[in-house]
Amino acid sequence: MIVILKNGFGESKVEDFISDIKSKGLDCHVVKGVEKTIVGLLGDTSKLDPRDFLSNDIVESAERVSVPYKMASREFHPENTIVEIGANQAGVTSCLVGDGKTIPVIAGPCAVEGEEQILNAARAVKAAGARILRGGAYKPRTSPYSFQGMGKDGIRLLELAKKETGLPICTELMAISEIGNFHNVDLIQVGARNFQNFDLLKELGRFGKPVLLKRGLSGTIQELLMSAEYIMANGNENVILCERGIRTYDPYTRNCLDVSAVPYLHKVSHLPVVLDPSHASGIRWMVGTLACASVAAGCDGLEIEVHCNPEKAWSDASQQLNPAMFEELMAKLGKYAAVENKTM
Repeated sequence: MIVILKNGFGESKVEDFISDIKSKGLDCHVVKGVEKTIVGLLGDTSKLDPRDFLSNDIVESAERVSVPYKMASREFHPENTIVEIGANQAGVTSCLVGDGKTIPVIAGPCAVEGEEQILNAARAVKAAGARILRGGAYKPRTSPYSFQGMGKDGIRLLELAKKETGLPICTELMAISEIGNFHNVDLIQVGARNFQNFDLLKELGRFGKPVLLKRGLSGTIQELLMSAEYIMANGNENVILCERGIRTYDPYTRNCLDVSAVPYLHKVSHLPVVLDPSHASGIRWMVGTLACASVAAGCDGLEIEVHCNPEKAWSDASQQLNPAMFEELMAKLGKYAAVENKTM
């Protein structure tokens, strides 16, 4: 349920109203906009009648939220959420995701393979204009015999790359037991296989770091938003949604990129939306085309895999761009972004 308050009343009146709500065993999420203040009621509101709130002179209107995801919905939060990555760190250039002006690119290799490899990749993607460095320290793999990542050592190498280049870092968390290693990670990725690992999502809500939440292989849009709700309901509103392709009946690509998810998510949610054309196609020569389509669709950012020698990559070799390809793509994306009055 949401309650819209009238303008012109003092803070004490608003605080009294919120205290009264909490006395009923509910929690409140308050959004103070330029023109109005919205109070979202969290909890079991089934026994409350919205009309009962109208007797309070500071209430303009009250209505039930029609979707099961409350905090992630645009009804609850009409203004776009902007997530800052890498804030308040000396030597690190932070960036905004969802500001409507820029389309930051998260780029780097699928997996961290060694110090020289990740440092070279970090230098290359920064030179081409990427704003965040990605690299898998922990790797979920279909086969138990495939490379599983370097773990804590991989995060340490990402931190070295951050120190040298000033790029914030993004890497995937797979298990709650490893979360203590992520204090210096700027953007924590939840992969497609874990997007409904609800215990992990709750812990990330309490942990407080910005989260890049990927849609599951067969996940619906509503399931993605409900997963975001788990993080937000536990205290962390810095959530970025990521469309990375869903599994369909046709295997000609690794997955099928759902470009239509971008305008739909912008319609129903205030959270920024990033697209991952690398995992969507799984095919190197298709990544650029899908990235351009994503920008045209209005995405708030891109995640692209870049490796200095992709043919010898230890994982996902077929979908990673080399630095020259990435530099060329970034120049092309800049022209697409300009059409939307944005910059890369």
